Amino acid sequence: MKTKPPLPPFELDTATWKVRLAEDAWNSRDPDRVVLVYTEDTLWRNRVEFPVGREQVRQFLRRKWARELDYRLIKELWGFRDNRIAVRFAYEWRDDSGHWYRSYGNENWEFNREGLMQRRFASINDLAIEERERKFYWPLGQRPEGHPGLSELGL
Repeated sequence: MKTKPPLPPFELDTATWKVRLAEDAWNSRDPDRVVLVYTEDTLWRNRVEFPVGREQVRQFLRRKWARELDYRLIKELWGFRDNRIAVRFAYEWRDDSGHWYRSYGNENWEFNREGLMQRRFASINDLAIEERERKFYWPLGQRPEGHPGLSELGL
């Protein structure tokens, strides 16, 4: 079976690294890349959707990024223990009519021995913002090293 390092049990440096790898993957907005970090039978809760398995997650992500344009995400480690990681995050996006939003949330992740995520439970709230209130301005894709994280941005 293929592994996705870092592997549990997590320590501060490996949990922090795992969170950054997830952020980078999601900022790619490539569902085919993102699903490779989940088990074949992964179980999710994301708002009111409950995808099960990689193919349902892939379809979910395609719908998400077709609707959430100019998506930019920052994740931050909140806590960890053994094979679990808690994350807080914020992302900015606009809809097809040009209205901007900042979505805030928390995720609880559980990993198998191979480092693949088998469970992801997300709670998310959306806040309409004016374009001038945006804080995530890097070019689409990976957040550049040195760009402030959520705590530094006061989020």
